[in-house]
Amino acid sequence: MSKKLLFNLPRPTVPIFTRATIDTSTEFPIRRIYCVGRNYREHAIEMGHNPDRELPFFFQKPADSAVVCCPSSSISTVPYPMATSSLHYEAELIAAISKDGRKISTDKAMEHVYGYSLGCDLTRRDLQAEAKKMGRPWDAAKGFDSSCPLTPIIPKEEIDMGDDTQIQLEVNGDLRQSSPLAKMIYSVPEIVSHLSELFFLRQGDLIMTGTPAGVSELAVGDEVSITCGEMLPCRFIVGP
Repeated sequence: MSKKLLFNLPRPTVPIFTRATIDTSTEFPIRRIYCVGRNYREHAIEMGHNPDRELPFFFQKPADSAVVCCPSSSISTVPYPMATSSLHYEAELIAAISKDGRKISTDKAMEHVYGYSLGCDLTRRDLQAEAKKMGRPWDAAKGFDSSCPLTPIIPKEEIDMGDDTQIQLEVNGDLRQSSPLAKMIYSVPEIVSHLSELFFLRQGDLIMTGTPAGVSELAVGDEVSITCGEMLPCRFIVGP
């Protein structure tokens, strides 16, 4: 006897972008969104933590927290979340996984990466600070609705992503974050390898790779722009 679902839920997806156009006929289905914490030395310092290299730690956002910011359409609006008075931006490079694997070696890690996106790890900083003080999980601080604005994914073969590539974030035209990717404590292959020791990575997983120093608050009406080399810019407005 076949099973019948009580209701159907749509699966979140991200468009694939090629040099020619956004291929709206091909979408990248999102399974999970992993995030690595404090992966830039200066950001670790500004958050009051030891900047020395230690094993990376991870948390997650729900797949449906993704908000696709397409350059060909009008600028996206991301609502200011409820239950906070301190919404922070965090610009991040995102690696998209297209090959299953666990216990992946660093030298094989890029075989599992399909391409890259650019996004923002929006954070309820006041809730995160309270969770840290109480020794509680960060779910409410990191995994709320629309907490992951991101761009369409570009296949890795179509972009030049060198160590000197700068990731930058502007708010209303003012530069707030800027750092070369070389300042990541753990590189993308190292992140993939470490994460695969904790979880069986699957097709459709996204990995947010950490944010540089300069995080701060956003207000309703602020316009955010994130750039990183040849990546598509991630632009959105904070709505009411």
